[in-house]
Amino acid sequence: MSAVPEPLARRQVALVDLLDRLLAGGVVLTGDLTLSIADVDLVRVDLRALISSVGEKVPSPWEVRA
Repeated sequence: MSAVPEPLARRQVALVDLLDRLLAGGVVLTGDLTLSIADVDLVRVDLRALISSVGEKVPSPWEVRA
């Protein structure tokens, strides 16, 4: 009998492995938060973040090159 792989929905993946896969390709986070009272917007916060791993082959974008 051949081994049939489990469907993706039923596979258990360690959190460390999941983070490693996400950071290897990069993750973009976006979000909006609005605080309001009586339908009057008081504070609005927009979030846009890029999270990615940095290594020797992919240097940091903030690294100062001489």
